[in-house]
Amino acid sequence: MLGRRQIREKIVETLYSYYQNPIKFDILQKNMFSEINKIYHLYIYELNFLVGLKRLAEDQIEIGKNKFIKTAENENPNQKFIRNQILIQLEDNEERRSFSEKHKELIWDPNDEVLVKTFQRIKAGKRYQDYMTDNEISFEDDQKFIGKLFLRYVAENTDLHDRFEEKEMSWADDFHIANSMIQKTIGFMKEEEASHTLIRMLKDDEDEDFARKLLRNCLNNWEETEKKLEAKLLNWDLERISLIDRIILVAAITEMDSFPLTASRIIINEYIDVSKVYGTEKSHIFINGILDKYTKDLSRI
Repeated sequence: MLGRRQIREKIVETLYSYYQNPIKFDILQKNMFSEINKIYHLYIYELNFLVGLKRLAEDQIEIGKNKFIKTAENENPNQKFIRNQILIQLEDNEERRSFSEKHKELIWDPNDEVLVKTFQRIKAGKRYQDYMTDNEISFEDDQKFIGKLFLRYVAENTDLHDRFEEKEMSWADDFHIANSMIQKTIGFMKEEEASHTLIRMLKDDEDEDFARKLLRNCLNNWEETEKKLEAKLLNWDLERISLIDRIILVAAITEMDSFPLTASRIIINEYIDVSKVYGTEKSHIFINGILDKYTKDLSRI
């Protein structure tokens, strides 16, 4: 599921979009939740890529068996990869299967150039070769192998990232979120315990209410919040602050004012992380200083 930090990221993205093109609040809010749901599509698409690698390996084994002139490898192929317990659990996951059937555009064609090219790179790598020649078989080894394979050949795969952006431009900002969800999904799997439930985008109604309230309060109190922000600037004009830094600060101050039970240090740290994603190299230092002064002047815990 999305953590509160990722929800805050989506709030900041939505506010930035609104500042560029103001629209009615109900439409803006609907668009925000639509963008959140798109992350789930990316999550499933990446899971399907791992399943696609398994099916491609199976297809290649079958092609080898049907060759007129067979090698020893064709006659007795190494099936360790296609019997990897993590890949089998992902393939059998009913939620993934059901969602993919409704959204067939998220299913990978076994002849897809990016899929084939990636599998060729995997097979040529030392990690794959060591894994395939190791006679020891354990759930833990399978889990570690797929976890590392995902990081190397999916999370860091620029060809795959280009494909994602071709399919949905907004996914460019969501790679890190979907990748984190995949890592958690792999890490949560257990031996001989089928994985039926994948990670949800929003944990519960409380998270959804948090997103709605924060977005609404940011917009309704924008001018008032900017005045509070301006009061904390020393020898610095509000207009000199970059738009994205100003939006991050407005969101953070609004959250401090709207959610008094959340510790200020938690909020500050969260928006520092958000600034590292969207701001400049020194944004996090500036934002930390302003928010720290704001909380101290208010004696906010």
